[in-house]
Amino acid sequence: MLEKTFYKELLKNSFNIPLKVTYWDQKTEQYGTGDPDIHITIHKPIPIKSIMNNASLALGEAYMNKTIEIDGSIEKLILAAYQSRNSFLYNKKFKQFMPTHTHSKNDDEEFVQDHYDIGNDFYKLWLDDTMTYSCAYFEKPDDTLKQAQLNKVHHILKKLNPQPGKTLVDIGCGWGTLMLTAAQEYHLKVTGITLSEEQYEYVVQKIKDLKLTDCAEVKLVDYREIKDQKWDYVVSVGMFEHVGHEDLPEYFRDVAQMLVDGGTALIHGITRQGSGALNAWIDKWIFPGGYIPGLTENIDNILNAGLQLSDMEMLRRHYQRTLEIWEQNFQAHRAEVTQMMDERFSRMWELYLQACAASFASGNIDVVQYLISKGPSGTNLPMTRDYVYR
Repeated sequence: MLEKTFYKELLKNSFNIPLKVTYWDQKTEQYGTGDPDIHITIHKPIPIKSIMNNASLALGEAYMNKTIEIDGSIEKLILAAYQSRNSFLYNKKFKQFMPTHTHSKNDDEEFVQDHYDIGNDFYKLWLDDTMTYSCAYFEKPDDTLKQAQLNKVHHILKKLNPQPGKTLVDIGCGWGTLMLTAAQEYHLKVTGITLSEEQYEYVVQKIKDLKLTDCAEVKLVDYREIKDQKWDYVVSVGMFEHVGHEDLPEYFRDVAQMLVDGGTALIHGITRQGSGALNAWIDKWIFPGGYIPGLTENIDNILNAGLQLSDMEMLRRHYQRTLEIWEQNFQAHRAEVTQMMDERFSRMWELYLQACAASFASGNIDVVQYLISKGPSGTNLPMTRDYVYR
C-alpha cells in the first residue's frame, strides 16, 4: 500500500499532460484533465529506495527491463516531465546518487570504445550516408538528414574562413566527413584524431578510396598526446561532452596549444545554458564518463586558456530535429537492431534517442558552436558574418 501511495504521488505531480497509469494490481488511474494519449503500465513495483537514489536511473532501467511499458510517445512524456516544475527530474530528493569521474587516458579510450565501437553496421542502420553522429543543420524545411549534415559541415568550415593549403585538425573526427570535406573542397591539409578503432579503420579506408593520402591522415591516439603539434585550424564536434568536468580546463588549454598564433577554432558541443550536469542513466548505459558543461563554464575555460571568443551560435532546435529523424530511422530498423543486439538494447536506445530529443525540446540542454581565436577576437576573420552565408 505504501508503494502504491508513493507511486501515485510521484506520477501525478511529474507531468503537465493527462496520463493513464495501470499498476501491478491491474488497477488503472488517470492523472490530469483531458483524454490521455499516453498509457504507462507498471508490471511490478520498483523499489522505493532505487527511485529515491536516482529516479532517472531507476525508471530508465525499468523501461529497459520491461518492468515499465509506455504506449505512446516517450519524447512527449519526458518533455511533459521537463515542463512540470514538480517533476522528479527537478526534485533533489530523487537525485541522492550522482556519478563522479576522473578521466585518465585509459579511461577515455575505454569510454569512447564502449559507445562508438558498438559496430559500424549498427550506426549505418539509422545514420545517414555521411555517417555523421552529431547535430545536423537544417537550412531549409525540406532538407533531408544527409543534406542537413552536409550543411553543418560546410557551416563549420565556412566559419573558419579557411585558406587553401593551410592545416586543420579534427579532434574526435568520427567517421571523417568533416575532415575529408575540408580536404576535398577547401583544399586543406587535414588530420583526424579518434580513439575509436572502428572509426579509425573506416576513415583510413575512406582516405584511400578518395585518393587523399597526400593531404589527409587519421590517428588512433588521445588528442593529449599530440598537443605539441600546431595547426592553423582546430575543429572539434561533439567531443567535449566526453571530457568530464575536471578535465575541461585542460581540454581548452590543449586546443590553444594546438593552434598557431592567430589560429581559429570551431568547438561544437552540447551545453547547458544553466550549470553543468550529469545524468546517471546515460552515464551508466550510453555515454560512460559523459558530462554536459554549462555555458559560462565553457566560456570561462576558453578565456582562461588564453583564447578569445569570436562568435557563438545556439542550435538547440536543430539537434531536436536531428534526434527525431534518428529515432524514426532507428524504429524503421528496430527488428534488425534487436536481431543484431537484443530487445533490451533496442529499448535502451529508443529511450535514449527520445529522451534526448525531449531534453533539447524543453531547453534543458542546448548545442552551441564556439568560434574562438588564438589572439584578439576575430583574428583572420572578415569584419561581418556575411562570409559564412555566401
